Amino acid sequence: MSRVNETDAYASAGVDQSAADSAVSALVEALGAIELGRPSRQVPLPGHYASVIRIDDRTGIALSTDGVGTKLAIAEQLGRYDSVGIDCVAMNVNDVICVGAEPLAMLDYIAAEVADVEVCRQIGVGLARGAQAAGIEIPGGELAQLGDMVRGFDLAGACFGTVALDAIVDGSAVEPGDAVLGLPSSGLHSNGYTLARRALDGIALDDEQLGAPLGEVLLTPTEIYVRPVLELLGSTLAPRGLAHITSGGLGNLLRLRAEVGYEIDDPLPAPPVFGLIQERAQVSDDEMHEVFNMGCGFCCVVAAGDEQAALEILQRHYPDAKRIGRATEGRREVRRSI
Repeated sequence: MSRVNETDAYASAGVDQSAADSAVSALVEALGAIELGRPSRQVPLPGHYASVIRIDDRTGIALSTDGVGTKLAIAEQLGRYDSVGIDCVAMNVNDVICVGAEPLAMLDYIAAEVADVEVCRQIGVGLARGAQAAGIEIPGGELAQLGDMVRGFDLAGACFGTVALDAIVDGSAVEPGDAVLGLPSSGLHSNGYTLARRALDGIALDDEQLGAPLGEVLLTPTEIYVRPVLELLGSTLAPRGLAHITSGGLGNLLRLRAEVGYEIDDPLPAPPVFGLIQERAQVSDDEMHEVFNMGCGFCCVVAAGDEQAALEILQRHYPDAKRIGRATEGRREVRRSI
């Protein structure tokens, strides 16, 4: 295989992030035309993980929506759908907690070519497992049969939670010297599957070179970080920034509002599946870190003096959680100094 430019591999696999960013900007611009005849209830959090709407002087509703993406193609190949519901819950609740909110409920949306009873039952099994792990309810949802438009199915959700307006975590309190604490991922989570599937094409899903069948590795559910983060939020400590590490890797730290940079000097280990993808796709370290979580699924930024106390809380849930870096002065960038 020929080596490709580090910015090209994901686009050549079918995902043009630059085009997606432009499309989102156009959508947001159009939404700016909404006129309600009253002051907006939205708390300004541009580019953050979840939106917050004021419901009174003290409380806000945090809202987020996301889906499972092309990980669903692996589920279809294997005929196994009982874990993708966990991914759907995880991708939503992990975003809602980033503003300091407690997730309360989620609605699911299934767009299907045809309504398959067994497929929907299995999806429901995963949704229930995910809801249990996150401590939320799923009071309803929607199943749309779109045979003229959809081949297979798509699964997405929308989550809401509550947060005290004076306790919103937006990252603006992060200061140079603060510690960045990383929580390990379980694997790819629900990002980068278009590139991963292209890279791994030709390897049977029952191949066990990674120590387990490849299909099982690729379907490993996204971690749900609600319980450790809520415990941290409920402690006497005050996390200054919370970041769900998805597509974009640790660059997601720049979604926090502080005018700081970040130096990652002791990263969490990347599971072997990432090395296999990189070897097969022939992409650079930089692009791997731009597309995948590379072993870190969530970051908590805390004051340097709170590092050990915060780790004690997080390690009760994730023994391998650790300090992976620090906030720095200067340019808003994430540097890997390893």
